[in-house]
Amino acid sequence: MTTTTSSKKKKGSVPRWLAIPAPKPQLSEAEVNAKYPRMRLQVFMGIFIGYATFYLIRNNVPLVTPILTKELGFSNAAIGALSTALLLAYGFSKFFTAMISDRSNARLFLPIGLVLSGVANILLALTGYMGEGAGAAGYGAAIASIMATIMVFNGIFQGMGWPPSGRVLVNWFSTSERGTKVSWWNTAHNVGGALSGLLVAWGFSMFGKTWEVAFWFPAVISFVLAFVAWLLIRDNPEAEGLPTVDVYRNDPHKVESTAEDRAESTWTTIRKHVLTNSTMVYLALANVFVYTLRYGVLVWAPKYLHDVRHASLEGGIAGFSILELAGIGGTVLCGYVSDRMFKGRRSPAGILFLLATVGAILLYWLPSSDAPLWIAYVALALIGGLIYGPVMLIGLQAIDLSPSHVAGTAAGFTGLFGYALGATLASAGIGIIVDHWGWGTAFVFMIVCSGLAVLFLWLVNGAEKRMMAERAQKLAAKAQA
Repeated sequence: MTTTTSSKKKKGSVPRWLAIPAPKPQLSEAEVNAKYPRMRLQVFMGIFIGYATFYLIRNNVPLVTPILTKELGFSNAAIGALSTALLLAYGFSKFFTAMISDRSNARLFLPIGLVLSGVANILLALTGYMGEGAGAAGYGAAIASIMATIMVFNGIFQGMGWPPSGRVLVNWFSTSERGTKVSWWNTAHNVGGALSGLLVAWGFSMFGKTWEVAFWFPAVISFVLAFVAWLLIRDNPEAEGLPTVDVYRNDPHKVESTAEDRAESTWTTIRKHVLTNSTMVYLALANVFVYTLRYGVLVWAPKYLHDVRHASLEGGIAGFSILELAGIGGTVLCGYVSDRMFKGRRSPAGILFLLATVGAILLYWLPSSDAPLWIAYVALALIGGLIYGPVMLIGLQAIDLSPSHVAGTAAGFTGLFGYALGATLASAGIGIIVDHWGWGTAFVFMIVCSGLAVLFLWLVNGAEKRMMAERAQKLAAKAQA
């Protein structure tokens, strides 16, 4: 297997300056052994810093909602529209930009996305200086419309983060270690999400509590960190004079990639390896329900804690933060379990964590409204520690169970379903359920979603077992040769 492009120009190729770098003559064995570990650490730090930075500028609207409501008269619907615009655009972008990313140099693709997203955030801040219309009839609605449009573009640029990161992980880390490595990398979004609030608070302390600061200040920081990511990231080992990672570690990919595959047009690649691949479709459907759980609990935690468990506003926000931070340990643990306990099979680990999530949801839901609040916080910590494992694993499975040259596209396909359908079910769907039938029905709905996610991962498990068996046969044949 190789991860570089064929020398033959193929349909749908990118501009030469953005193309995957060509292989260099391979270094000596001593040079390879000295350089490979250092480069693996370097590129990992590059994509970790880069992806965490995307979360600094993804969606800072919730951090300044009270100011937007007070100064611009934004309604709850307007605030929700801003987040929905970003999530939908991000979901589609994660899929469609992945088609370009799979043929592009990750060292350029990811930083370019960061810079463009930073520019979008600066434009969001500039809408606050559009004249003296504050307070005039229709002014707030006009600003909200402009901001929603910019949020669409921000979502598109945000989609340029995951696909190149996924490709780098495939190119530099082999199958048997990838679960642990991806789980550590995936904590970047928890780190970035937690730091975004701290960064905005820092900006407020220096420049005053204006909502514009929440957008332009993190954007400026993102430009600096985009440059750091560019310094660290390298697209693939061959371009550095190194062998492919499966050769270096004698650990073949689950799905082989041929020269003919890599020469196919973009549409042929998508049709063959994604759209007509039942395993990818099952993964995408599982992701719908995993994301419904993730955002269903996360988005509604402050309101549920405030309305039902009688927490203060600050107490509700604390529950939100607890769930996010607990995701760090749970993500790493899930990756470790999939690598060590299940020998590189991801579906059983995902199923195990989802079944445990049901128990945590029951602990969150069933105590009476006057039960101690710490019980709800413990339940949220458990949910965060459990649900972020399957969130990570489905993205990992998408790149694990597809040829390396379509890794980003496959992950983007599952992400499209997760955000366009799952996030929508979590926000609008659960909101409608609560309004009409109450919180009890909403929790039953989330438990049903857990069951459906388990079902689709079980269907993926069969294909994964077959691929792992074929991989074991290849390793045995190599050992006997």
